[in-house]
Amino acid sequence: MLPKLKILLFLISFSYYACALKPFKQELCWAIWHPFAALKVKKIKAKADLIYAQPGIKDQLDNLSSGGKLDAFRHVFYMAAFAQKIKIKKLRKLGIAHEKGNYRQFLKHQNENGELPDSLSSVMDLYNNDVGLNIGSSVAYKGMNLEKLKELVIWKIKSGNATILKRNKQGLYVECDDKIIDLSLYKGKWFVPKCLVPSN
Repeated sequence: MLPKLKILLFLISFSYYACALKPFKQELCWAIWHPFAALKVKKIKAKADLIYAQPGIKDQLDNLSSGGKLDAFRHVFYMAAFAQKIKIKKLRKLGIAHEKGNYRQFLKHQNENGELPDSLSSVMDLYNNDVGLNIGSSVAYKGMNLEKLKELVIWKIKSGNATILKRNKQGLYVECDDKIIDLSLYKGKWFVPKCLVPSN
């Protein structure tokens, strides 16, 4: 057998078994299986990070990096930016890998964006990822620069095209019937009775 083929088979076997291990980062597994897409994601993310850091986004949306419009923006915008250059089938797998990572964070009692992940937050993120994928893969927006894409995504969020978690005027999470959720009752629980609502 040729040495290069042996190396390739070893790498495939290693990545298959490594990704089956629970502690292994799911996003890293995705990168192993999609190396060229991973390089593109890294390059696009560096540019998108500069846009996301702009203070004007919070002024137009909110300061809620978990469950709010800012959270929705992050998922829609990044996936839209990625989908301009990468096939959405691969990106959808990346989004799922990230959410699996969030579940592992939950099991370890580790916060993401200041809060412990939960089931409905994961549903929200995956929904917003798909909104971004649809925008970025659309022929109308494929060539749009990131600054204009940012404005489009903000408009889409304000128009209710994304989804967020419902809160009351005091910023507390509420159920769909507006009952305040006592989060202390759900410590260590993945399923929390939060409520998904349109982002407008």
